[in-house]
Amino acid sequence: MNATTDFSSPNLQLWLDVNRSPFFRLDGSNYINVAGNKQLNSLQSTSLLDIFLSAGHVIEPHYHQNAAELIYCISGAATVSILNPFTRQLHDFPLTPGQIVNVPRGWWHYEIATVDGTHLLAIFDAPNPEVILFSDLLTLTPSGIIAHTYGVDEAEWKKAIAPVQPGTILGPRFGQQPDPSGSGYPPYSGHHQPWAHGHQAQPGFPVPGWPGVYGMY
Repeated sequence: MNATTDFSSPNLQLWLDVNRSPFFRLDGSNYINVAGNKQLNSLQSTSLLDIFLSAGHVIEPHYHQNAAELIYCISGAATVSILNPFTRQLHDFPLTPGQIVNVPRGWWHYEIATVDGTHLLAIFDAPNPEVILFSDLLTLTPSGIIAHTYGVDEAEWKKAIAPVQPGTILGPRFGQQPDPSGSGYPPYSGHHQPWAHGHQAQPGFPVPGWPGVYGMY
């Protein structure tokens, strides 16, 4: 049992409407709701993200340093891509309703919807899963370190990552369109539109990011 959970407390919460517990919203078809210990204080060793996506939209590459993740497809279809750190192979797992993918703790992964109306449920074995996002790593690592370590031109590196915002979480960003061919992957144009208003976690549900690069759901 979680020592911090007082089941005799009159403030114990046993019920939550996840539809009214927003974590991140891109638009009316692409958003994420959350249920963790911060939203339901009786949760001890589990939490979830309720994910809604339209075709071509992607949950950015990331990993959870304190939790494994079980992804269940409720409706639609998606591809879950996982980098195996032992074999260094990237595996793409297509998901349709009733199918699951298990992402071990600390493994790099991302999800992309391949049809409209995709609904995924991500279940974690931690009450408040932590996350490190690729957008945070790109933007918060000093450009001089990148240039020195990898021998790249610092000015070119800065230019290349300038459109990237910390805590992107869900893309493509405002102004970009997913691939109409149905492949599910957004086209690469070599540049991105500026981030528009509305692309942020809701108040009370902080996006992962500074300090410490990572945050909590």
